Amino acid sequence: MDAADWDRKYEGRELVYGEAPNATLVEVATTLNRGRALDLASGQGRNAIWLATRGWTVDAVDFSSVALTAANRVAATAPRSVRERLTWIHADVTELPTAPNYDLVLMFYLHLPPNERRKAVSAAVSALKPEGILMILGHHTANLDAGVGGPQEAEILYTPDDLVSDIDSRLTIVTAENRYRHVSEATAIDALLLASRSPLGSEPDRG
Repeated sequence: MDAADWDRKYEGRELVYGEAPNATLVEVATTLNRGRALDLASGQGRNAIWLATRGWTVDAVDFSSVALTAANRVAATAPRSVRERLTWIHADVTELPTAPNYDLVLMFYLHLPPNERRKAVSAAVSALKPEGILMILGHHTANLDAGVGGPQEAEILYTPDDLVSDIDSRLTIVTAENRYRHVSEATAIDALLLASRSPLGSEPDRG
């Protein structure tokens, strides 16, 4: 979908994905020292706002102006100290110039054709500080046949190994694994990648 399509999607519902942060982000980020974060394809800001409430300074990027307006509206109810840690950026993440300013870079549920996905991954890698951590999470290719929800176009889905290939040895892979989410009475399958410019753990877990 292009920006206009996403604008229409976000116009149709108050909060498309709710206010609660992603559970995998909570699991990972609560083990990290707070710093500066970049949230690529931030949508209506649920993850960016949660990080800011935990003391992170966050630049949140999305190409839907409607989503960013909604995010700003939600953030307006937060304390001033939280709002001051948030910056909303209207931009295409595949064309975003990035500098190595971030301790944590998120790319959640951004589903693009492979060439465009690799551009976004390259921008994410370039944004990391020497000790920075990249976290990518999205709908797994297997979700089409064995899971539920998410895009139904195989070309824009991916596996953990696809993400490892996208990184192309530019980072140390910490985790590359499948994740499972319970959705109503079904299970959604996600692909998770954690990577860093410096070794943070042992050999990657290929769950």
